[in-house]
Amino acid sequence: MAIYSIRDLEKLTGIKAHTIRIWEQRYGLVVPARTETNIRYYTDENLRLLFNIALLNRNGYKISKLAQMSDNEIAERVADIAENNGSQNAQIDALTLAMIDLDEATFDRIFSTYTWENGFERTMVELVYPFLDKLNVLWLTNSVSPAHEKFIGHLIRRKLMAAIDKESAEVPRDAATFVLYLPDDESQELTLLFMYYLLRSRHKRVIYLGHRVSLSDLEDACQPLRPDYVFTIIQEPIPRHPIQTYVEAACEAAKPAEVLLTGAQLFVNQVTLPSNAHILNGLQETIDFLDSLELKLINARTSSVGDTRESAAGSAK
Repeated sequence: MAIYSIRDLEKLTGIKAHTIRIWEQRYGLVVPARTETNIRYYTDENLRLLFNIALLNRNGYKISKLAQMSDNEIAERVADIAENNGSQNAQIDALTLAMIDLDEATFDRIFSTYTWENGFERTMVELVYPFLDKLNVLWLTNSVSPAHEKFIGHLIRRKLMAAIDKESAEVPRDAATFVLYLPDDESQELTLLFMYYLLRSRHKRVIYLGHRVSLSDLEDACQPLRPDYVFTIIQEPIPRHPIQTYVEAACEAAKPAEVLLTGAQLFVNQVTLPSNAHILNGLQETIDFLDSLELKLINARTSSVGDTRESAAGSAK
């Protein structure tokens, strides 16, 4: 059984410690246990109840009304909101609770419902990434354990792999080729997999090398393939390599491809970019870049069709 302080509850639920105390004193909600030395502490059951109360309160339920409900009734109302309410914050709260409870069924239900209503890409952008941002804050404040992080990461990875497999590997002849990889000790595999999905769904040719790829391995892949683009993420410091040195070496290994770079290390350090490098600042800019490539390809195809028709008309004359 996990044990939480009132500050832990505040970080996890977003409810101020002062408010939690008022709810306890006025309504008898979320009453802590005490050690033999009279130190207050909270259990998993307290955390779960507070999460549910907070979610319902943000969706219009008054605290005085919630205080009259049983725990089961509160849980039922939360389940209804999680499945039927379009509120992004409500869904993120429900995902957080599913993670803490290690509840795969609830996670799957929330994810599947949102995907059915909005599509996979929007689910990742609107639901999963904001949830992961919240998880990162909780992780940095030691409010969740590695077990919670691994549990939820595994579930999201499975969803990504399933979505990738649903997209056809067949691509048009003029489709751009992308090589995707992560440097040594880089942990952003979920984002790399999402990039894989984004490219597959846009009918691009993708060579997925995965994580722990050395520069020599990158060069071995790029030289025979001669891809149009190489995409990587540099979120963590790279052991044995200053960021400037690594970027230059990666761009050299990938030539003549354009190297698409993203990740915190590119913004916390001053990096002079080689001529074949391009920085993408965040997920939305990455998606916008891919969509701009798609638009250029459509325009090129349209122009080619027009030229062919003009040539045919000229020959007929």
